Amino acid sequence: MKNKLALCLTMMLMCFSVLAQSYENMLPVPQHMQVQGGSFQIGKVKLATPVLQTEWESFVDQAGGEVVDKASRLIQVKLVPEVQGAKLNQEEAYRLKVTSKGIEVEATTQKGVYWALQTLRQLEQKKGSYKACEIVDWPAFKIRGFMHDIGRSYLSLDELKKEIEILSRYKINVFHWHLTENQAWRLESKIFPMLNDSVNMTRLQGKYYTIEEAKELVQFCKQHNMLLIPEIDMPGHSAAFVRTFRHDMQSPEGTKILKLLIDEVCETFADVPYLHIGTDEVGFSNKTFVPEMVSYVRSKGKKVISWNPGWKYQPGEIDMVQMWSFHGKVTPGIPHIDCRFHYTNHFDTFADLVALYDSNVYNQPHQTDDVVGAIIALWHDRLLSSEENMVLENNFYPSMLALAERTWLGGGSQYFDGEGTMMWNEQTDTYKNFAQFEKRMLWHKDKYFQGYPFGYVKQTNVKWNITDAFPNGGDMAKVFPPEQGLQDAYEYEGKQYGVKSAIGAGIYFRHVWGGLPTSIPTFYKDPKENHTAYAYTWVYSPKDQEVGMWAETQNYSRSEMDLPPKQGTWDYRGSCLWINDEEILPPTWTATHTTKSNEIALGNENCVARPPMMVKLNKGWNKVFWKLPIGKFRSNEVRLVKWMFTTVFVTPDGQKAVEGLIYSPDKKLK
Repeated sequence: MKNKLALCLTMMLMCFSVLAQSYENMLPVPQHMQVQGGSFQIGKVKLATPVLQTEWESFVDQAGGEVVDKASRLIQVKLVPEVQGAKLNQEEAYRLKVTSKGIEVEATTQKGVYWALQTLRQLEQKKGSYKACEIVDWPAFKIRGFMHDIGRSYLSLDELKKEIEILSRYKINVFHWHLTENQAWRLESKIFPMLNDSVNMTRLQGKYYTIEEAKELVQFCKQHNMLLIPEIDMPGHSAAFVRTFRHDMQSPEGTKILKLLIDEVCETFADVPYLHIGTDEVGFSNKTFVPEMVSYVRSKGKKVISWNPGWKYQPGEIDMVQMWSFHGKVTPGIPHIDCRFHYTNHFDTFADLVALYDSNVYNQPHQTDDVVGAIIALWHDRLLSSEENMVLENNFYPSMLALAERTWLGGGSQYFDGEGTMMWNEQTDTYKNFAQFEKRMLWHKDKYFQGYPFGYVKQTNVKWNITDAFPNGGDMAKVFPPEQGLQDAYEYEGKQYGVKSAIGAGIYFRHVWGGLPTSIPTFYKDPKENHTAYAYTWVYSPKDQEVGMWAETQNYSRSEMDLPPKQGTWDYRGSCLWINDEEILPPTWTATHTTKSNEIALGNENCVARPPMMVKLNKGWNKVFWKLPIGKFRSNEVRLVKWMFTTVFVTPDGQKAVEGLIYSPDKKLK
């Protein structure tokens, strides 16, 4: 116990030291880095490496250099028994030293060498010039990944490769491929080709991956130091299987068929160590089914992963468990992957990213025997119209970069449901750490993510005053009489109402998560139905200008069949927005259906999925004012009512925040 506490304290101090020094734009931040004077300029260099020869040659070529056997300067890679100073996960640890004379890398495996190469790319100051330093680095958690639910919503092989390639640069090392669902079985079967027939699919009919494509993706993942984990969901989420064979998986006939499919799957993924078998959200009519399937998959030489909640395992009965929902809990003696609050299909663009970055991995500062990492999941119960929207509306890349740093560096001040989504002021650690991360992330967006769907802009300068919640039905002119203006406190019907500040482009008054809306702390500690919030700020513009605006009062989850707002309204709650006392009407909603369906794609309900609204800012101060009522917390039109708002001014193309603006509810120029 003392050793564990000492390790925890050491890592926390090192994390603090790293962040305090702010190593420019590195992401994730290395565990330990000592910057030295000078730099290394690649020209003609000698290359000596026992692994990744092609990758190093490509690196030299892209940097404008040339590999020459008799060059005086050297790039040398060594495989060593141990990376001195690395506290965890020696198989991925590395030591990287850059001097004016050359580059040295030490690692115990090829994996560590690969991560050293990714770090080296980020040390480039200008083309071919690399900062002199010494880095000792290792991951706090060995599982750092993402999951796509392509069983519901197919993504092309090219799109998956694009994501794998760029995320591997940030030391993401797991791709969880959720291949089967009620809607479709998206992995080709040679023995049962009818399983892939479009007549047995209810969405994106005919879309599936061939066996050759699956094998190709396995090799692509290997080239990018990423473990592929295929999932064949059983016995639930298997309506496509039942439509094809007319047998439930748990029946004797269904089990026989499933074992033949497992044979084929294990052969397809021969080079993959794990098979995920699902087991979530299903009633077990056959109590021997799951143990039999685990035993059978293990007999094929695979380790088995399962969801929790799902089948209940004892140590030794399963190789790894992936926790989902707030019900997921660790069973001592079994390695667990944290996926509980990592469902980006329910994330908004701004506030939830703060909570994700600030959150540790299941209350652990670093890996333990029972907690080995985290995965972000993209579920698409509802149809989305394009691959781009699947990535954009789920805030995929910002979320992955936040997870990449948190799972590599470790730490985090609390769990997702601790402080929640709030940045209260600039003095809090949550704000300071997130602002530093945001700065680096946006640098990477500009440098490496051009052309990628990356719907995030700076929000740490967006400041609000927000009132206590007033009972609904009040006349706004009485709450905010013109002669009184905007104050720090208000009296209404004999009761005093205060004002509190908050920071961020997105603010939750009441979150909705996993059936427990108040489990994620928000602006109001105890939000009540039938109340109204008022939020306001002043925005200083250095000139008269027309700017874009992202604004919304309900971020539509990608797993809900919610109805779009009625034309001319922001939501079903009566929210209103004014800029300089002129009411700003919402955009024209592209979706107009009045019958709920998961098969009707989202239109432009989410602000990042539409061109920014164009509004005018005057030179000087501009008042931005929201009226934000809440009626009932459950709505016939929207299942998960998010009492929230988002506002930030952006360039007309939505790529960046408008420069030069000052958001100050107190009208203070800083």
